[in-house]
Amino acid sequence: MAETYPSPRFGAPREPKSPANPGSGLVRMLDVVTASHTRAVAFLLLCALLLFLPGFFTIPPIDRDEARFAQATKQMVESGDYVDIRFQEDVRYKKPVGIYWLQSATVEAASMLKLPKAELRIWVYRLPSLFGAIGAVLMTYWAALGFVTRRAAVLAALMMCASVLLGVEARLAKTDAMLLFCVVAAMGAMARAYLSWQRAEDETHPPWSWPAIFWTALAVGILIKGPLILMFAGLTIVALAIQDRDASWLWKLRPVWGLMWMLVLVLPWFVAIFWRAGDAFFADSVGGDMLSKIGAQESHGAPPGLYLALFWITFWPGAPLAAMAAPAVWRARREPGAQFLLAWLIPSWIVFEAVLTKLPHYVLPLYPAIAILTAGAVERRVLSRSWLMRGSAWWFAIPAAASIIAVVGAVMLTRQPAFVAWPFIAASLIFGLFAWWLYDNNRAERSLLNALVAALMLAVTVYGIVLPSLAPLFPSIEVARALRNVTCVGPKAAAAGYHEPSLVFLTGTQTVLTDGSGAADFLRQGSCRFALIEQRSERSFAQRAEAIGLRYKVGTRIDGYNFSQGRAISIAIFRSEGTE
Repeated sequence: MAETYPSPRFGAPREPKSPANPGSGLVRMLDVVTASHTRAVAFLLLCALLLFLPGFFTIPPIDRDEARFAQATKQMVESGDYVDIRFQEDVRYKKPVGIYWLQSATVEAASMLKLPKAELRIWVYRLPSLFGAIGAVLMTYWAALGFVTRRAAVLAALMMCASVLLGVEARLAKTDAMLLFCVVAAMGAMARAYLSWQRAEDETHPPWSWPAIFWTALAVGILIKGPLILMFAGLTIVALAIQDRDASWLWKLRPVWGLMWMLVLVLPWFVAIFWRAGDAFFADSVGGDMLSKIGAQESHGAPPGLYLALFWITFWPGAPLAAMAAPAVWRARREPGAQFLLAWLIPSWIVFEAVLTKLPHYVLPLYPAIAILTAGAVERRVLSRSWLMRGSAWWFAIPAAASIIAVVGAVMLTRQPAFVAWPFIAASLIFGLFAWWLYDNNRAERSLLNALVAALMLAVTVYGIVLPSLAPLFPSIEVARALRNVTCVGPKAAAAGYHEPSLVFLTGTQTVLTDGSGAADFLRQGSCRFALIEQRSERSFAQRAEAIGLRYKVGTRIDGYNFSQGRAISIAIFRSEGTE
């Protein structure tokens, strides 16, 4: 796309005086929204809501991490104990308390607003993730303004907003979207201090706003997910110090006052949990969770290179442009802005690839650096014209593949072809095709904007329509509905063979997780009791029931698919004699 102003260097932002934008309405719209910061922020907020809200309210609790976080928060609200973290009777010390406090606040607020059964609505627990994802998009824009123009900063934020990985995390009640928000805020503040030092600006009276944002973001990040945020900041500082052979710019971040402020925010809860649980929290979180990731924790081991392979899906639709920007970014690696962004990206990426335990969301805090580097290359019109241009076909390939998988999955699980989604599927394919066909170096913006519309249509298809309709994937919903329809007061349940956290979240904290014989003993203890027996546990249930002379009735049977274990399941609901 032609510009009327000189191509800026990374780390030397400037605004175009009169950009010329031939072509599509999407590009003209970008001209309008980048005319001021207020318009840009409002536009990004609107885009984030459009991309993150489909399915946010309608997708049931997802096993296992989301349901575990939500249930632990639910127990925190029920007990009024906001220090200890538990899942039923088991302590849950893998992560600090930050996300549980945020989720508790949203549940309490929803209850105060008289939302019926707020504690059972999973979307209430997802609100901190939604706010974190939106905040991460806006913080990417703010961080990018230190490196590129407002227009390119909006493009970088849009790439984050539409990325597949952030779209997933925005809809899950867990830590990663909020951690991303903290990381981008901290790195944006650090970048301003570093670039100010490189330009010899404000040497005598550096502003206090950068240290305030930096140290507060670190403190919140520690409370959300432990010391992981310190790795991103620390490795960046070490890499820059090695390259520059000077780290005096760190004084702009007021480290003495900043460390004291961070400790003031972080220490009270750590002292409280140590007082409550001794060293159990630190043993579980540091030894049991963090250090165990060096090995293959919970069967999530994978060889180096997995994150690079997943990147083409998890950072879509920005991934094709990132590949085309890579040669130019490497050539610009000595420029201050590119040097900082690469120091943010490369050392931590190497660490994640080297660690055996691998989950896709681990590298999410590195994606803003990629988005800003890519937007800078688009702005400078230095995208590669080599074989990497063939990657533009990915803008069409992902919607095509995702649409086929969504429709086939719907047919296999529900025997319905999801006709309601077909117009959105067609739109995603059309815009993805336009993005591919229209691409060249001078029209990269136009292609990216078309790909963003394709991503929006795909989000409506997958999250808004198809996933909520796949009832067999969420058997806990049907089990909870069956228990709500009983006529007796105060039903109690025991589950054998199906122990997913979503079941506890939906049926109550007191739900007993046991085996077949234990469920029979439970059923014998009184009326208004129900045994939720997965088919593989029915034999042991029947044998124990016969041995103890238990009389019971067979209720409904729920067939589904446990995707956590990757197998079909069938749950029979038995009730004690005389219970209706």
